[in-house]
Amino acid sequence: MLSFPTTLTTLPEIIDGLPNISGWETEVLSVVNHDKSVFLPTTNIRLEDVNAVFAIALHMHQPTIPAGHDGAFISNLQYMFEHPNEGDNHNAGPFAYCYSRMGDFIPELVNQGCNPRVMLDYSGNLLWGLRQMGRSDVLDNLKRITCDRTYQPYVEWLGTMWSHAVIPSTPIPDIKLHIIAWQHYFAAIFGWEALARVKGFSPPEMHLPNHPDTLFEFVKALKECGYRWLLVQEHSVETISGQSLTHKHLPHRLIARNSQGETISITALIKTQGSDTKLVAQMQPYYEAKTLSKQQVGNAFVPPIVSQIGDGENGGVMMNEFPSAFNQAWRDMVQHGGGKSNVVGVCGTEYLELIEAAGCKPEDYPTCQPVGQHHIWERVTLDNCQPEAVEIAIKELKQINPNFHMDGASWTNHISWIEGYENVLTPMYKLSSLFHQKVDPLLQINSAESVTRQSHYRSLLLHNLLLQTSCFRYWGQGAWTDYARDIYQRGENLLLSTFRG
Repeated sequence: MLSFPTTLTTLPEIIDGLPNISGWETEVLSVVNHDKSVFLPTTNIRLEDVNAVFAIALHMHQPTIPAGHDGAFISNLQYMFEHPNEGDNHNAGPFAYCYSRMGDFIPELVNQGCNPRVMLDYSGNLLWGLRQMGRSDVLDNLKRITCDRTYQPYVEWLGTMWSHAVIPSTPIPDIKLHIIAWQHYFAAIFGWEALARVKGFSPPEMHLPNHPDTLFEFVKALKECGYRWLLVQEHSVETISGQSLTHKHLPHRLIARNSQGETISITALIKTQGSDTKLVAQMQPYYEAKTLSKQQVGNAFVPPIVSQIGDGENGGVMMNEFPSAFNQAWRDMVQHGGGKSNVVGVCGTEYLELIEAAGCKPEDYPTCQPVGQHHIWERVTLDNCQPEAVEIAIKELKQINPNFHMDGASWTNHISWIEGYENVLTPMYKLSSLFHQKVDPLLQINSAESVTRQSHYRSLLLHNLLLQTSCFRYWGQGAWTDYARDIYQRGENLLLSTFRG
């Protein structure tokens, strides 16, 4: 059990009608920055009994849109319920059930003698939207498996960006704001102890930045916010020499070097390629893990891990096929090793704590970097690592190879989060710049909380983060880009009226 000072007060979820996404930065960072074991004291898995493991994560998101009464911010899920005849909005009910059902599945399986595991990745927008809609039933079901110590060992929450912003195109000063906003709201719903257990991070769309400076600031923000590892897509990274990964079922050390030559690293679990949702829905990671055996890391032999994430609600295969496949896999494990030996499911942090307790060290993990970076470092030596040299190298590479880019890589590489969306990106960067231009000087001369705990700051921050939601660049031009334009205009008006003169 993780314990904290009794001086920590329970955070309110909603303040003046807004989600609690700022104001307790000092408390949040004090809670998340600890080196205590999270799963090791309670895990019922012994590495010596296990040949291979797998981990599945369910990604859940609904954007916040200005489509309520008089243009109020509401969840897209609420809009779906209110407009059932548009598009696939008839799925609103099944979607809501998907957001809740792990709160039923996990207790049922545990009570049947199974040993299930699942990792959950919910955007801040979705969690706030459920509260806005009065769906306490969903949130209470999630609290059951998050806060009840009977079920805690079977469930791991992954942190993410508050507003489902894809990191490579997120303004660098806002990356940490998204991360800590999510931590605020999660703690307000589930409590400080639950937040202290969140050690893994799931980037929206699995989109990993490959520009050296963006990656460095992202990893730096993760570590400052207490994260120990993140999930990355297999084809979004390469070895230091530029090759495809050869040990994709082992944890890696993701190396981030910026244009100043500074280096930082963080542990990465590799999400293997494939049709994500279908693979998770059919529990393919379990069946793939059955083909693997222990591998050497440093001086230890450890079970390899098959990691996979998919949308937890999207598509018929997830809504309809997943429940039976999920239940069947855990029951199958009970019949072949009691659910605790041979091949078992794990949570990401649980796995890393187990193998490190067995003698593995992060410095023993194979190393990787974002795809394409080896081309830069072939041209920029360590003794000449300066921003100008890096930008010249990038420019030269783009001239040599038109396909070379620094937009990052994700599980949606068939679409671009940048090309064709200048009408969203330009206002997005403009609003962020205006936000920091007005707010940052106040943070320099006042204590942070005296500024960030004010409702007008929280409202400004909310508009800034909401505009960066990836959905406004996913569905093409039309209603969604109109939503973005509306959020920008409101945010700009709010900034100008707040800082008039």
